[in-house]
Amino acid sequence: MDRYTEQRLFGLGVRAAALLVVSATAFVIGVTVVRGGRVLLADPSIVVTPPGSRYMLEADGGFLHAVLGSVLIVVPATVVAILAAVSTAAYLQSDYSSERFAEVATMFLNVLWATPPIVYGVFVLTIIIALGARTSLFFGIVAIAIFQYPIMTRYIDEALQSAPDAVRAATYGLGATRFETMRMTVRAAAPGIVAGVIMGFARGIGDAATVLFTTGRSTRMPGGLFDAGTTLPVLIFDQARSFNPEVVEHAYAASFVLTVAVLGAIIVSKLLAGRYARYAPGT
Repeated sequence: MDRYTEQRLFGLGVRAAALLVVSATAFVIGVTVVRGGRVLLADPSIVVTPPGSRYMLEADGGFLHAVLGSVLIVVPATVVAILAAVSTAAYLQSDYSSERFAEVATMFLNVLWATPPIVYGVFVLTIIIALGARTSLFFGIVAIAIFQYPIMTRYIDEALQSAPDAVRAATYGLGATRFETMRMTVRAAAPGIVAGVIMGFARGIGDAATVLFTTGRSTRMPGGLFDAGTTLPVLIFDQARSFNPEVVEHAYAASFVLTVAVLGAIIVSKLLAGRYARYAPGT
């Protein structure tokens, strides 16, 4: 087989793989949008309506409790994870740590990234049992923050490493401190940092295994930080197994809301990345 034939076969394989991925993604999103959108068009109030006493059996009410649960868990967890991830990624740069230490830390971060989410849930559940506490929104925040931490840290670390060396050289040449230099490096790497934050947010809001063990699957409105709750992924998991068609339809509606939230986060990341790209040298 000559090299031109190999090139054509390779090109066909790449196009076929891309077509398969795009088709599968379009099919999943299409089914979710069509079925979930149809339910929401018929009764959009279910998004802002609290659940009734027999909601999981008869679809009595709406899933406002799951929407609020997702927001109250993922938003604080993302803030905590951002602070920890930016600090860690900054320390892993050559200005602060040795190359050997950075390699070892990166290896552990990669292991944490590859760890299944359910392991984080079981880990926090072990802490809950040891403390004699109950599942609550607070422990859900802790679990999701731990889950998001390695994802964001690896993205931010790569973004900082890809920042032009001219930024560091110029700031140090002007007599800046290491902290001031890192601030300028973070601004230069802002598009990559934003992408990492949005990726962590999307993974957190779409995860069910971690929250299932730490927050519970309550059908009541969250009343406080230490009350049990639920999130959209957990609600979808529970409702999709129902024998009641109306309950299953609510699962598609919740899937639609979750999909829109993730796609919205991606769009926001693109807009923010374009906005902060002006800080990069040469733009």
